[in-house]
Amino acid sequence: MSETLPLGLDELLTTTRSVRRRLDFSKPIAREVIEQCVEIAMQAPTPSNLQNWHFVIVRDPVKRMALADLYRKGREIYVTLPSATANVDFGDPARNAIQQRIEKSAQYLNKNFQEAPVLVVPCIEGRTDLPADAEVPGWGHVPSVLLQSAQWGSIAPATWSFMLAARARGLGTCWTSLHLYFEEEAADILGIPYPDVMQACLLPLAYTKGTNFRSGKRDPLDSIVHWDDW
Repeated sequence: MSETLPLGLDELLTTTRSVRRRLDFSKPIAREVIEQCVEIAMQAPTPSNLQNWHFVIVRDPVKRMALADLYRKGREIYVTLPSATANVDFGDPARNAIQQRIEKSAQYLNKNFQEAPVLVVPCIEGRTDLPADAEVPGWGHVPSVLLQSAQWGSIAPATWSFMLAARARGLGTCWTSLHLYFEEEAADILGIPYPDVMQACLLPLAYTKGTNFRSGKRDPLDSIVHWDDW
């Protein structure tokens, strides 16, 4: 196993950030380090013990550029939405300042996405973007919310485990999804069988500039926890 950072469990869980501007694009990542992160991801919980996950590891610079271009096309759509980071006004100057810092870091990543030495595309067999009355192979007719829960409740924990394992090894990641505006094009680039396999996200992966990260500011606990009823 590669050397890991001296992080306690709580520190690992609370300091695994979305890393953008502190990604070190100059340092290569050994294949064995990536494989160790995937092996740890494979231990994530999954409904009914169905490990129908796949991790597409993209190191080829031409394919990295192609995926980065799809991400940028997706971001061009996203920034026009009222819910986009730069367009939301929280009515709180401090919160707005945080959002603007996030937007600046997102712009940096948008410009330099292809510079990450590795891009990771977590995937799961079985699509959730089906008509509500569709017959789902292996499921039959099921409520859409049940299918969504089962699929995302499987690939998301596996991806998060990958991100935690990466952080423990001095690597940074950032869950991005804007390339999914053009998921089928991304599937063509990577040879993913689009009708049968769904991409979950696109992770830039690189060593970080420094390894000290702080916990993020979050809403008060009593604003999100509901005891016994809403």
